[in-house]
Amino acid sequence: MISKKLLLTLNLILSGLISVVNAQNTVGTILNTVDSFEAYTLFTVNTESYLINNCGEVVNQWSSSYLPGNAVYLLENGNLLRAGKTNSSDIVFGGTGGRIELFNWEGDLIWGINYDTPDYRQHHDVFPMPNGNILVLAATVLTQEQAVQSGRNPDKMTESVLYNEQIIEIEPFGSDSYNVVWEWNLIDHVIQDFDATKDNYGIVSLNPQLLDINFLNNQEGVANWIHANSIQFDETLDQIILSSRNLSEFYIIDHSTTTLEASSHSGGLYGKGGDFLFRWGNPQAYQQGNEDDRKLYGQHYPHWIKEGFVDSRKIILFNNGFGRVPTFSEVFILNPPMDSPGVYTLNSNSSYGPLNPDYTYTNSNDFYSAILSSAQRLANGNTLICEGRTGELIEIDQNENIVWEYITPVNNITGTILSQGDSASGANNNTFRAIKYEPDYPAFTGRDLTPGDPIELNPDLSGCSLLSVNEELESYTRLYPNPVKDYLRIKSKQPTIKIEIFSVVGALLKSEENSDQIDMRDLSSGMYVVKLYSHKGSISKRIIKQ
Repeated sequence: MISKKLLLTLNLILSGLISVVNAQNTVGTILNTVDSFEAYTLFTVNTESYLINNCGEVVNQWSSSYLPGNAVYLLENGNLLRAGKTNSSDIVFGGTGGRIELFNWEGDLIWGINYDTPDYRQHHDVFPMPNGNILVLAATVLTQEQAVQSGRNPDKMTESVLYNEQIIEIEPFGSDSYNVVWEWNLIDHVIQDFDATKDNYGIVSLNPQLLDINFLNNQEGVANWIHANSIQFDETLDQIILSSRNLSEFYIIDHSTTTLEASSHSGGLYGKGGDFLFRWGNPQAYQQGNEDDRKLYGQHYPHWIKEGFVDSRKIILFNNGFGRVPTFSEVFILNPPMDSPGVYTLNSNSSYGPLNPDYTYTNSNDFYSAILSSAQRLANGNTLICEGRTGELIEIDQNENIVWEYITPVNNITGTILSQGDSASGANNNTFRAIKYEPDYPAFTGRDLTPGDPIELNPDLSGCSLLSVNEELESYTRLYPNPVKDYLRIKSKQPTIKIEIFSVVGALLKSEENSDQIDMRDLSSGMYVVKLYSHKGSISKRIIKQ
């Protein structure tokens, strides 16, 4: 069963289709056009995780006892994986969490743990592995003595401890238990050229596979010097991307190792190790450039674009622009050079390319989020962008037109819900990340997706319900069944002259004239656009092929 609002009406005006704007809306869905990707958007604010359709109507909602900690994912089985924020005072910085929870589709808590002690704490991100395990990003504590022995210049420590970044893979069991099945620690892969009497001494510029423990990127030597803000996994390569906001780089590491191998150096005794396979964004971090060569400024959510999508297998990220003058944000897409799949090209000067991203999006100096944020390539070639600081979600098409806009109507601190007409400015509606899930995503199979009310109070859905200037034709035309398995049928008071089936990216796949049905059996599962022609005009609707 699909959302009743899944069908959008189109208007044919000259050579193009008009967009739909409800100028009165201040929160919730601001803009929804026919060119948006009709899917379900997931995000977390305050203690609630929401799944909404393009009209902002809530399709499902999960409630936790914890504020965000920060990532949230909808799993293929319909469960929700969510990180929560505990009240710990031992390891404290922006983005700390400490709690990991699993809810079923109905909203029941089915598993939960705290990864939070004086020695370690989950923060920012988790990731659901294909085997049912969970990757966890955590900060662990190094004493000053341990940090100095690892090569940290004591003059570059403003606190008595230093935080290591740790990634563990856990196997959940029971309702509140887990086994650690794999572990990687960044402190095992550092280098320094400060003190030859301490560990990890070497030539930084010749070892790009290691992190300079004394590079601070013009920041103070606080304990949270790395501030990793995301981990993402690619099953094809069996590799992990780790993003460092403070150092303005992201790193790719091998996940096919054992824990022992992950603590060793690449090419060592075990043949593989946990050193960086690739890094990008700030070559001065390993003495292979200067500030002019820097590309990233506090970035978030680097991850691989899905197989089969536009720019498949490239890396997309939100480049916040934090610390840059003037301040503005961007979306980058880049293609790391490889010698073979998963083996990255190292230039003769021991640096990594590319020099520039393949694609950059930025619309104006108003497009700026110093913190949070994400970007996601969608199945139809559009890109979903979460400007986290203001809780604004926009979707752009391949011509960079904004085709969908949504503003989170919830205060992330207090949980206060705004009314339509309220200004979201200063409402603390910041949103860590937003992800769209296709209508044929396995989690939705057999689920009741009938939408409820929007999140905001006093909602106005007129922008999603009154979209057509040809209201008569739209009102008396029905496509069924939807989803369809074999034949799509048309019921209308106006005889259908022609039926056309398009892919979501606009390719004409088939047509039928003077008929009230069309054979869909030879099309693969997914979303399609159906255009109907009659003597009254034409309309288009979106349908799902099972």
